[in-house]
Amino acid sequence: MCTAVIYKTKDFYFGRNLDYDFSYAEEVTITPRNFPLPFKKFGDLKTHYAMIGMAFVPDGYPLYYDGVNEKGLCMAGLNFVGNACYGKEEKGKTNIAQYEFIPYILGKCASVKEARKELEKINLLGIGYGDMPVAQLHWIIADNEEAITVEFVKEGLKIYDNAVGVLTNNPPFDEQVFNLNNYMNLSARDPQNTFSDKLDLKRYSRGMGAIGLPGDLSSQSRFVRAAFIRNNSVSGNSEEESVNQFFHILHSVEQTRGACVIDEGKYEITIYTSCCNATKGVYYYTTYENHAVTAVDMHAENLDGEKLSRYPIIRRENIVYQNK
Repeated sequence: MCTAVIYKTKDFYFGRNLDYDFSYAEEVTITPRNFPLPFKKFGDLKTHYAMIGMAFVPDGYPLYYDGVNEKGLCMAGLNFVGNACYGKEEKGKTNIAQYEFIPYILGKCASVKEARKELEKINLLGIGYGDMPVAQLHWIIADNEEAITVEFVKEGLKIYDNAVGVLTNNPPFDEQVFNLNNYMNLSARDPQNTFSDKLDLKRYSRGMGAIGLPGDLSSQSRFVRAAFIRNNSVSGNSEEESVNQFFHILHSVEQTRGACVIDEGKYEITIYTSCCNATKGVYYYTTYENHAVTAVDMHAENLDGEKLSRYPIIRRENIVYQNK
C-alpha cells in the first residue's frame, strides 16, 4: 500500500510513501541520457531524457518505483491489486512490458501533454522482469501544470485528470474522488453549530473542524486524509520550508510497524518517503529507520554518461546530540 502526492510552492514537488512488508534493496538511481534502455518488443532506447528516482536494479536494469526526468515530468506506480488488467501483444500498438512503463514515459516525454499522446499508442503487457511477478499497479503522472491518474483495467485504458493531487491504492481513482463528497463538511477552521439552534454547543478544542477525518490505514482512508492535509497545507517558498512541509504531508499517512499485520511476525511499514524537487532535479528521502532527510542531486552527475549512478538508501537513524 502506498500514497503519492504533488505539491507546489515556488517549485514543483512530487513524492510518495512506499508501504510494504519487505524491501527489494532499492536505491536512488540516476539514469543518464545515453544509458541504453532495452525494451522487450522493440529494441533499445539508446538516447532519452535523464531521470532520477527510487529503483531496484537487478542485473543493471533500473526498475523504477517512482522518478522524475530532467524536464520535470514525474511518475510513480502504486499497488492496484485486483483491478489492474494488462493486455496481450497487439499489432499497431507500442507494446510495453509493465516494468518498462516508467522509464519509457520518463525517457520520451517532457510533459503530461506529451505523455497523454504516448498513452494513446501504448499497450501495456503483463510481463514481469525475469522471474519476478508482474506488479499490479496504477500510476500518477504529473508536471508543473497538471496531473493524471492512469489505470489499465478490464474495460481498457482509463486516464483521469487528477486535481486532488493524491493517489493511493484501491478502489479505482474515480471511486476515490467520488468518496470525497462524504467529507465536504470537513474544515481546517473552527466548526459552527449546525447541529441544532436549540442547543448551546461550543468548541472545546482546536482542530474540531476536521472531526470525521479518517484515521485508519486503509487506502481509501489514506486518500481522504492525504487529500485533506495536502489541499489545506500552507508553506513558505524556500527549499527548506517546502521540503519540510512535503514530508509532513506524507508522514501524516505513514505506516507504523505493528499497526498493520500481514502475517505472523510480518508488518507493513513505510519503507521510505520521497520528495523530489522536480524543478531542480533533487531527490530527497527518509526511511523507516532514518528520519534525517537525505538528498541526491541528479545534476551533480554526468547526465550525458552511459552508466547508472546508484546510491543505496541510508537506513540507520542519524541522531544529533546537542549537549555532547
